[in-house]
Amino acid sequence: MHGGRDVANDASTVFDVVILGGGSGGYAAALRGAQLGLSVALIEKGELGGTCLHRGCIPTKALLHAAEVADETKEAAEFGVLATFQGIDINGVHKYKDDVVAGLYKGLQGLVASRKVTFIQGEGKLSSQTSVDVNGQRVEGRHIVLATGSVPRSIPGLDIDGNRIISSDHALKLDYIPKSAIILGGGVIGCEFASVWKSFGVDVTIVEGLPHLVPLEDENSSKLLERAFRKRGIKFELKSRFSGVEYTENGVRVSTENGKSIEADVLLVAIGRGPVSAGLGYEEQGVAMDRGYVLVDEYLRTNVPTISAVGDLVPTLQLAHVGFAEGILVAERIAGLKVVPIDYDGIPRVTYSNPEVASVGLTEAKAVEQYGKEKVVTLKYNLAGNGKSKILKTAGEIKLVQVKDGAVVGVHMVGARMGEQVGEAQLIYNWEALPAEVAQLIHAHPSQSEALGEAHLALAGKPLHAHD
Repeated sequence: MHGGRDVANDASTVFDVVILGGGSGGYAAALRGAQLGLSVALIEKGELGGTCLHRGCIPTKALLHAAEVADETKEAAEFGVLATFQGIDINGVHKYKDDVVAGLYKGLQGLVASRKVTFIQGEGKLSSQTSVDVNGQRVEGRHIVLATGSVPRSIPGLDIDGNRIISSDHALKLDYIPKSAIILGGGVIGCEFASVWKSFGVDVTIVEGLPHLVPLEDENSSKLLERAFRKRGIKFELKSRFSGVEYTENGVRVSTENGKSIEADVLLVAIGRGPVSAGLGYEEQGVAMDRGYVLVDEYLRTNVPTISAVGDLVPTLQLAHVGFAEGILVAERIAGLKVVPIDYDGIPRVTYSNPEVASVGLTEAKAVEQYGKEKVVTLKYNLAGNGKSKILKTAGEIKLVQVKDGAVVGVHMVGARMGEQVGEAQLIYNWEALPAEVAQLIHAHPSQSEALGEAHLALAGKPLHAHD
């Protein structure tokens, strides 16, 4: 409903843009499109905000902050503060988390209404190359944007039952704290839940088939996270491929292809997310697909001229801020503005575990592959030399990857609050800055951002608080 009129049931209404899916990519396209004067219909079967707001970014980071408060309480004596950790009130944690989500949800609803976006709640299906059917009605548009997102993935033979074998969706609503947990998958989702649960007192074991945790990150960052997790008592089995799971009397038993057997109260399946596209009419309307993903070009156009796709539905980085950027790009392109394709290497990536892993640009391995080993220079700056990091009692490093005598093409950081430093790193990469240019910038002292400046001072050949 919009303006007291049932637009979905008004055959005379043809929107400039009809967007199927109200998550990060969909609502960003809606807001930007409306801002540019386009008439926009936004269709969402669940809650506006999608996975990010309700089952992903926001609730998980609220849990991680609660975990940080728990750790700080346990360690308060190290700072001369008298405090007693009495345990976790899981209902209180959920109330805090849900209040954060509810506040943002209300604000987003108001924002969409203020932009005069027609919001239609219901399960939509692509019915032609210029229409979506929802609630028994047909909504017509000159352009269609597919933004139906993703859901937690599993593997053949591993059934997520929501009881002892759970997904991240279930883990966010778990009304008890398990004594022990196995996490299948050592990527971002797995490492973040491992971090939360360890802070809450859970005995955690990660099972990862690849050689390192957060395997898409620079290998140095992975090794630093593994070292930190060992120190925290988070166990992990690397190069261990899952072969089966069975219920025990009180929990589950996971077996791996290399013959190991691990028991725990619950198994969290965190092996990634798959696109939501089945049964939505995409293939029937001629949209090119691959393994459930909608295929697009650099401007997010599908092979059908009237249809675009954004967010987790397309095979790009599954990050909310990628969805935002893609939604904005599509809205601006439809509105006739000149747009520039997204450089996906230039997008910040953060794992909000303790410690945090943040990066932008190329890993050393990718830089070597792209430029050749003799053309790649790296530098590591240990946070032990940074005053604010000492105050926070965090360990870690900043690693820079540079093309010899050229720009910095990769920044990789491990330590507390590194996710807050990645904004400057993004500018360094995307503006193709030389180390000497960054070295000229004056960073506040004492701050953790200073560590990024010090690393560039060292790479420029004039280290201050670092050894030659």
